[in-house]
Amino acid sequence: MKKLIFLVTLLLTVGMSKAQMHNPVHWTFSVKDVSKTEKELLFSAKIDAHWHVYGLHLPQDGPTPTSIEFKSISGAELVGEVTSPSQLITKYDEMFGMEINWYENEVTFVQRIKLTGEKYDIQGVLRFMCCDDQSCMPPTAEDFAFSGEGLSAADIAAAAPAKPKAEPKKESVKPVTTQKSEPKKEEKTAVATPKAEPKKAEATPVEAPKEAVAVAVAEPAPAPAADLWTPVIDKLQARGEESAATDTSLWFIFISGFVGGLLALVTPCVWPMIPMTVSFFLKRTKDRSRSIRDAIIYGLGIIIIYVGLGLLITIVFGASALNSLATNAVFNIIFFLLLVVFAISFFGAFELTLPASWTTKLDSKADSTSGLISIFFMAFTLVLVSFSCTGPIIGTLLVQAASMGVTVGPAIGMFGFALALAIPFALFAIFPSMLQSLPRSGGWLNSVKVVLAFLELALALKFLSVADLAYGWRILDREVFVSLWIVIFALLGLYLLGKLRFSHDSEVKHVSVFRLFLAMISLAFAIYLVPGLWGAPLKSISAFAPPLTTQDFNLYEDEVHAAFTDYDEGMAYAKKVNKPVLVDFSGFGCVNCRKMEAAVWTDPAVKEVIENDYVLITLMVDDKAELPEPIKIEEYGKQRTLYTVGDRWSYLQRYKFGANAQPFYVLLDTDGNPVGPSYSYKEDVPAYLNFLKNGVKVFNEENKR
Repeated sequence: MKKLIFLVTLLLTVGMSKAQMHNPVHWTFSVKDVSKTEKELLFSAKIDAHWHVYGLHLPQDGPTPTSIEFKSISGAELVGEVTSPSQLITKYDEMFGMEINWYENEVTFVQRIKLTGEKYDIQGVLRFMCCDDQSCMPPTAEDFAFSGEGLSAADIAAAAPAKPKAEPKKESVKPVTTQKSEPKKEEKTAVATPKAEPKKAEATPVEAPKEAVAVAVAEPAPAPAADLWTPVIDKLQARGEESAATDTSLWFIFISGFVGGLLALVTPCVWPMIPMTVSFFLKRTKDRSRSIRDAIIYGLGIIIIYVGLGLLITIVFGASALNSLATNAVFNIIFFLLLVVFAISFFGAFELTLPASWTTKLDSKADSTSGLISIFFMAFTLVLVSFSCTGPIIGTLLVQAASMGVTVGPAIGMFGFALALAIPFALFAIFPSMLQSLPRSGGWLNSVKVVLAFLELALALKFLSVADLAYGWRILDREVFVSLWIVIFALLGLYLLGKLRFSHDSEVKHVSVFRLFLAMISLAFAIYLVPGLWGAPLKSISAFAPPLTTQDFNLYEDEVHAAFTDYDEGMAYAKKVNKPVLVDFSGFGCVNCRKMEAAVWTDPAVKEVIENDYVLITLMVDDKAELPEPIKIEEYGKQRTLYTVGDRWSYLQRYKFGANAQPFYVLLDTDGNPVGPSYSYKEDVPAYLNFLKNGVKVFNEENKR
């Protein structure tokens, strides 16, 4: 449990931060002479106030310890292990339930070496993790390199008899690590494109990105310009940030969850529970104030259960894994089929319920216990009983939250959902007279289920479309998608008018004003979709429908198409024509990306600047096309393998720019350096136009120098 709390804290810290993260630890590397034949390598760090860096040796299941790994050594050999003269603080940590140690303010690690050649050259990587009292930064890596004059020729000759074995070649030196890890092959710091020709290790250190250092261990094909993949996180941060998507995305996820909770509230599984549950609390005691308190705790219990579910999903899978899962073909097809099954159930073909034994056991637990535990079991019973109605809404919400690229998205979405679900129970317990004004259960609740069934069918097509786009199947192009939506919403309008009836529906003798207006909205929406069959942009559904590029017959000419979908090819062309580059990190399952393309890019002024003044490169981070060869990298201290084109572009975004959310727009010169701030999701045409024009201005000014 304590480990779980730490992981949640770490996830919240990473998810709520900006694309460019704060760096509270500042490393310097130096060499100290000990004798004529020995030196000390010093790894020194200044640590910001209230932060600490963990020691070299920590118990298992604790935080990440500091480690120093030597990847190549020539002209010298290591003497002993890494030590530190700095003050080591050792305390019992209640969060981990163990004794751990760390350094505060400053720390120096020392590794002694013995010179064996006329010159020495040592390279490696230092990995560490830092925390303060409230949060932790992800495990981070720093490259280091030491080189200089070694022994004189006379000293080497004098030492020769004492060392019969020849000095090992540079390539044969196996890496040594203070953490006693398995030896690794010589690796190259990946400042080049993963397609770059492998190079020998050089003496000059490469500045590491603040979020992570990625090390490529594969041997991919050659590429035109290796330095185009060099991290520019600091340079991009210096340019500022035009717009941040995180706050907007979190609000969007929260509001989506809240609306989903309101929809779930009026389903046949939840609505009848309101008077039953409130009556239960009011009858438990004659003390009305205590009943109100218990009902409020009951509402909080519902929130805790759903938010806990969202956090558990994030912890188990991780944000990047959820984002990848959101575009996985098998997952999307399964979810598509599940939503179709739920819709068929809502139409009345059959009833989906969880095993009765589950709710029976929880009911008995609630009756046999008292206090807060009893109230918690009551809340859990509501969650299980309402599953058949809330399951599709929750599933849709979690997938959408995951695809937004925000770490705490699922938890925020579930909080909004649970809040909308819990508020009525608390309000009606405080004001029980309000129960008399509630409409009684009846045929109208069944109508709500049928309306939800139509909506579930429409949303199901979205998930099938994501898989279709990511894998390039082309079975659900835009005109097919729009046609199906026209049919669905036209039938929904007819149902609301009573012209379409299912076996369990009661006869609609007259249409209420509310149903009439809903029918009018549904039928009008179906008519609105019709021009989309000939290429109309349909901006209101741009987040759900496939892009216009998938439409076979298209009379619309205002959309913007990327000239390149490969980063290296696009940069090479920009170099040739001497134009700035607009890199668009997007995704087939990215809702906000489609909104930006439909609402901002189609503006005539924006379209003109993009097409005339920039080379547009769109990189789909969820493209499932296989790479010619898998590429192995090391990130956050763990080895990963890039299998798909989308994996490669996602890695480029993280490594070069220190960001992982989409949409993400960055303006570059022909050498891969930023000429403006980054821009995320914000449907503001003047702001985006200013963002583009400023980039052109900076590019032209730098060209004149």
